[in-house]
Formats: sequence, C-alpha cells, structure tokens
Amino acid sequence: MSDFFTGSGPDSNGEPRRARRVKNFDFSPKFIVIGVIVLIAALLLYSSFFMVDQTEQAVITRFGKYVRTEGPGLHIKIPFVEKNYNVQTQLVQNMAFGFRSDESLALNPLLSASDYPDESVMLTGDLNIIDIEWIVQYRIIDPVGWLFNVYDKEKTIRDISRSVMNQLVGDLPILSVMTSERTRIEAESQYEMQRILDSYGSGVEIVTVKLQNIVPPVGEVQDAFEDVNKAIQDMNRLINEGKENYNKEIPAAEGEAAQIVQEAMGYASERVNQAKGDVARFNAVYEAYSRSKDITAIRLYIEAMEEVFAANPESLYLIDKTLDNFLPISNLTAPAALEGGVK
Repeated sequence: MSDFFTGSGPDSNGEPRRARRVKNFDFSPKFIVIGVIVLIAALLLYSSFFMVDQTEQAVITRFGKYVRTEGPGLHIKIPFVEKNYNVQTQLVQNMAFGFRSDESLALNPLLSASDYPDESVMLTGDLNIIDIEWIVQYRIIDPVGWLFNVYDKEKTIRDISRSVMNQLVGDLPILSVMTSERTRIEAESQYEMQRILDSYGSGVEIVTVKLQNIVPPVGEVQDAFEDVNKAIQDMNRLINEGKENYNKEIPAAEGEAAQIVQEAMGYASERVNQAKGDVARFNAVYEAYSRSKDITAIRLYIEAMEEVFAANPESLYLIDKTLDNFLPISNLTAPAALEGGVK
C-alpha cells in the first residue's frame, strides 16, 4: 500500500486547497492466493454439513449411488462427493380426485375449486354413469424406494388410484355405490392400491381412502336419477304406510285369536273335568252295584220309574201283562175318585 497527495491549487472561490492523502491498495499474488484458499475452505465447510428436519429423513448418495440414510439433526457429508436428499416421511399428504383442494384455506383445505370430470366420471356395473370424488392420503415410509424405484411418483399414485376405483365401481350397481357399498369401496381400494404400490417398491403407505361426493353427472342423467329416487321414496313411503297398518291390525287380530283360543281351552278343560266327574260317579255306582247287585238293580229300577211317573203323570196307565184290563193312574189320584171310592 502506498500514499500520494492530490489537489494543492485554488478552489472555486480562489482559495488554496489543502493537500489530501490518498491510500492506494496493491494486491500482491500471495494475498490473492490466500483469499482463494479461504473461499474454497468456506465452501467446503458449508457443503460438509446439512440439516434434517424432524419430519424428514435424508438419503445420502456418493457419486449417485445410495450409501446411507440419516435421521433428524445436523450431519456431515463429503463435500462435492456425497449429496443429500431430504424426504418428508412423517407428513401425511393428500391427493384429490375429481376436484382440487385450496391449500391456502387452512381451516378447510378440501374446498373444491373446479371439477375434473376426466378423473371422476366413470361407468357402473349396471351401465349407469356416475361422478365420484375421493381423497387418497398417503405417507412415505421408505425414502430410498420413494426416490429411486419410481420415476414419476405422484402420477403413479394417481394412475393406480383411478384404475382401482374404476374397477371397483364398474363391478357394482349405481345405487349400491351411492349407499351401502361406500365403506367397502374405501376399504378395498385402499388394500388394492397398497398391494400394487408395494409390488413397485414405491415406499408409500396408503393411510386412507375417503369417498366424497357421489352423484350422477349433471344433465339428463341426473334428472332421470332424481326421478328414480323420487319413485323409490314413494315406494318406501307406501311400504311404511303398509307396515303401519299391519302393526295396527295384526296385533288386534292376534289378541282376538288368543282370546278365542283361551276360551276354547277353558271350555275343553270344563268338558274334560265334567267327563272325569261322570266317570268317577259311574265308577262309584258300579262299585256299589258289584257289592250288592240285587239291591242296586231294584234301586235303579225304582229311580227309573220315579223319573217316568214324574215326567207326565196325567197320561199314565197301569196295564197288566196279559192286557186283560188297565187302570188309569191319573184317576186314582183325582179328587172325585177319592171321594166316591173305587167300585
């Protein structure tokens, strides 16, 4: 470094200027070499360290070949020889089909901004057209497979999901897809997607598959489907009314039938008990008859005659066995016969 002086002449006002000392820097070759070495050392030091976030794993390659995987924290690598690829392995990522999510809306990131009929419109098993929107949530569990085994990762997941969903929906009627088979479609699509991705070694875990809107396409198809739904609702209403009338009439009829059955059972018990009583009385008479047959026969005869005479006493006649004469029993008991006597 050298010094030199400038300006001793008068200024614009005619007054003499003071001399100023100016420093001149001379860069020697040695200084330049030292600066280059320091710069290279700083670059080497900077490229030797890398940071891995808590939600990530780092895949390290040496000349493009995989050597190791590092977890969260500060790590060292060989500068210009090794390279790190940070992969988010703890974050669950969403992939929408038939619509796109607005990531700027933090409270509800799944609001549909526009439709994608090329993804959502498909054919059902009963040859109807249906519009299905769904979401696939996935997580990277193998960063090495994620980086090296699949070329276009998101497109692969999207194509597999569309293929599996079209296959499942194509085997079912439209009403089943919209109502009872939603849960089964979600479960089977998740299983089938996971199976295919595992066969590719993609390093992806399918967390869940959720069906969103399932409707017929807008237009004539949707109008026809609404007519069908209205007919189904009318059918269900009539069925419910029939069940209501059934529940009103059938219990009353069943109660009446039960009452009749109970009365019949009571009558049957009464008749059985009466028959048992008659049998017991007959057995008692028979037992008495077997002990004294003559006396019992005479008693029975007398009792029978009493019943005969008591039935119609005015028209009774006493006739002998040879039919020579007869005696009216009624005249014997008449007052005139008692006063005049029998001649």
